[in-house]
Amino acid sequence: MEAQKAKVQLARSKLKQAELDLAYTTVPSPADGHVTRKRVEPGLMVSRGQPLMAVVPQSPEELWITANYKETQLTHVHPGQEVMIKVDTFPDVNLRGKVDSIMAGTGSVFSLFPPENATGNFVKVVQRIPVKITLDLKGQQTPPSLRIGMSVIPTILVTR
Repeated sequence: MEAQKAKVQLARSKLKQAELDLAYTTVPSPADGHVTRKRVEPGLMVSRGQPLMAVVPQSPEELWITANYKETQLTHVHPGQEVMIKVDTFPDVNLRGKVDSIMAGTGSVFSLFPPENATGNFVKVVQRIPVKITLDLKGQQTPPSLRIGMSVIPTILVTR
């Protein structure tokens, strides 16, 4: 009788391991969107942490614009201000958005190799600071197919 119980227990543990192995073959997407930069093919063995592809969200609610403004242009800019957006690809479409946030530093400071100007010569270079602008879709037509890297002209409506 004990031998039969041991066989049943062994079969249950093998079934549990097989279900776990099957679960490892499914990789759920973190968001709806388009697959790009795919680096995996059927039958390929992958390792934990290995990048397989990029998923670019295309839902208008998940899109935002990163505008790199000169530091001298941001004197009166703060989160919550309205933004008018023109997309070069769609000249007849006017979008609205809001300033979501202003980055804590210039783009060059957070780059992989930040500049180290320790030569003794000083040349003032106006830096650019990334500003995140989210789309405000209330009362607007659904925007056309926006893609990463498209050129836009954002105009922040400031009050002084």
